[in-house]
Amino acid sequence: MNKIRLSATQLESFLLQLFNAFGIEGRQAQSITRNMVWSELIGRSNFGVNRIAIHLKRLQHQVLNGTSKPNITQTANATALLDGDNGFGYYVGEVAMVKAIEMAKQNGIGIVGANNSNFYGTGAYFVNQAAHQGMIALSLSNSFPKVVAHGGLKAVLGTNPFAFGAPRANGEHLLVDFATSSLAGSTVRQHLEDGTSLPEGLAIAPDGSATTDPARIGESALLPFGGAKGYGLSLMVEILSGVVTGAGFSQQVKSTYADFNDKSDSGHCMIAINIAKFMPLDDFYVRFEALIALLKASNPRDEVLLPGEIRWKNYHHNSKSGIPFSPATISDLEAISKQYGITVPWNSSG
Repeated sequence: MNKIRLSATQLESFLLQLFNAFGIEGRQAQSITRNMVWSELIGRSNFGVNRIAIHLKRLQHQVLNGTSKPNITQTANATALLDGDNGFGYYVGEVAMVKAIEMAKQNGIGIVGANNSNFYGTGAYFVNQAAHQGMIALSLSNSFPKVVAHGGLKAVLGTNPFAFGAPRANGEHLLVDFATSSLAGSTVRQHLEDGTSLPEGLAIAPDGSATTDPARIGESALLPFGGAKGYGLSLMVEILSGVVTGAGFSQQVKSTYADFNDKSDSGHCMIAINIAKFMPLDDFYVRFEALIALLKASNPRDEVLLPGEIRWKNYHHNSKSGIPFSPATISDLEAISKQYGITVPWNSSG
């Protein structure tokens, strides 16, 4: 099926109009738009416009606050807590990382814990923000439980994504971003929509038997990736994002897709580390590129890629050629635009 390509500017214009029509406050709308457009540019379409419908549904059920006013409490020179006022996680996460960067510029490190928040999109977006400021960064978020503890049978942890970033002089920053579960929740939903089975060995039924049926994940559970190792990382995310921030944790976090009676109450943790407090940034770039050269030279026959390298290739290609969308997605966007009286900034298919 041929793809339809929209420029980043066209998509940004559309999203801002749409979010304004939804009644989302301006700063939140801009933050959501930046995150979604960047996700589409880097090829993370599962974190882009296909999330619009569920956000609209949560706004309509009044379990998501489109006019939130996050409140930051500075707790020490390098630490702060942020109450997200049940706003969009894209906005809450961005406010938290901006504050972490601000503290890191002064104190060498900044750590912000956020509570009373929601799904925050692509974790790599936030660490990329920090990398642009010459910072090493981590971005963590807990989520509704879909994952068992290592050795357990009941879902008690979320997919709990973990992102890490480090700056490069060429702007193509190192971006590590992954779920601590065997599969991301969005991947499970994609299998369900496509009617395909999950790969074997990634999920278990309540009795501990293996399952490959994505429709059974609600009653079953995903395994942590790498067994005890993924379990340990997931616990780190849960503690730093949920327990210490005052946010919900484990079953206290509500499902974005299935619970329309309660707010999600997920939490995030943003950490920014100022390289300039250790060494001149240019010296870091030289040392980091020397490490990268060693990695690249480690296989003379095949290319060794850095985490995030494919994302940057997508970013440059899609920035130049346009972001690809299926005709079905474009049709869905146009249907929403008609519902809200918006003129799409591209040639409509009618």
